[in-house]
Amino acid sequence: MKSLNLLDMYRNIIALPSISSTDPSWDQSNEQVIRLLADWFSQLGFEVEVTELPDLPGKFNLLATRGEGDGGLLLAGHTDTVPFDPGRWNKDPFKVTEEGNRLYGLGTIDMKGFFAFIVEALKDLDLSKLDKPIRILATADEETTMAGARAIASAMAIKPDYAVIGEPTGLVPVMMHKGHMSEAIRITGKSGHSSDPANGLNALEIMHQVMARLLDLQRQLKENYANTHFKVPQPTLNLGHIHGGDSPNRICACCELHFDMRPIPGVGPDELMGLLHHALEPIKEQYPGAVEVSHLHEPIPAYGTDPEAELVRAAAEITGHPAEAVNYCTEAPFIQQLGCQTIVLGPGHIAQAHQPDEYLDLSFVTPTVQVLQHLVKRFCLSK
Repeated sequence: MKSLNLLDMYRNIIALPSISSTDPSWDQSNEQVIRLLADWFSQLGFEVEVTELPDLPGKFNLLATRGEGDGGLLLAGHTDTVPFDPGRWNKDPFKVTEEGNRLYGLGTIDMKGFFAFIVEALKDLDLSKLDKPIRILATADEETTMAGARAIASAMAIKPDYAVIGEPTGLVPVMMHKGHMSEAIRITGKSGHSSDPANGLNALEIMHQVMARLLDLQRQLKENYANTHFKVPQPTLNLGHIHGGDSPNRICACCELHFDMRPIPGVGPDELMGLLHHALEPIKEQYPGAVEVSHLHEPIPAYGTDPEAELVRAAAEITGHPAEAVNYCTEAPFIQQLGCQTIVLGPGHIAQAHQPDEYLDLSFVTPTVQVLQHLVKRFCLSK
């Protein structure tokens, strides 16, 4: 294993496409990446378990364990990437390009590359001296349904004391983030000739009322809720996509709006959905059966760890950065359901994620390896 260096590992893992997408034409299996990781961690003496997700053929989780019993440290990440726009990439997304002190490639920071850092950190440690187990979790479909992390949380088969999710935080510990909800409102009216609007029910006109109620809810969220850890302190509501009608001389019979909401700790998806339905109730009463609300994906709750938790303090001490809150979301709320102190901490900056020519700045290499080694020594190795 020592003969395989970080750059070799990066080349090998980035070369294996593992896109997850709600668009079937893009969606791919992550099995090749999982099998590569199984080989890496087996060579390091880990017991490796690969599990295909129920109801999702071709999607796999990996759990690698070295050491006995409960507790210890879990290092976690996802194996999928977002799709890419070939016309905007100047590099081959599946071939690592080293240029200008950067490694370019799809997944270099978000986040397949993190597993190469784990191997690089562990291969120089004496893992025969573990007094607490170390586990590696690699999940499927974080970029879409988070089905992999949900499955791990549901199984409750492991009980680590601490968990670190290696998303790109610039090596700044993240102790809190917002959740994510993608919702749809569909208005079903009645078509007719535009010369007599009374002969139909215009879905666009009803949606106009719906949007007014949503913008009022947006205002209420800003006025009534605040978590000062966040730069944007309130739960947010964003109108993102709308489509309706097919011709200017027909009464619009159908209109659909897609929007998102971002829960904060203490204001969860159930509460936000309750406020949403309350806001729409007068319109539902006025137009029975015309208004339908549905999830575009299962809601992702917000996440937060006690700022004074041992793992938060240790990460701040090791990195030299105080822990912070961020507006994007990760698998942290599901990993946290295992009962462990959880932080998000990894190399690269979120600004490069989901972008053409995604890259890892090589200045992160040595600090990231050192941070991971410090965490393993602190929480898993005999003193």
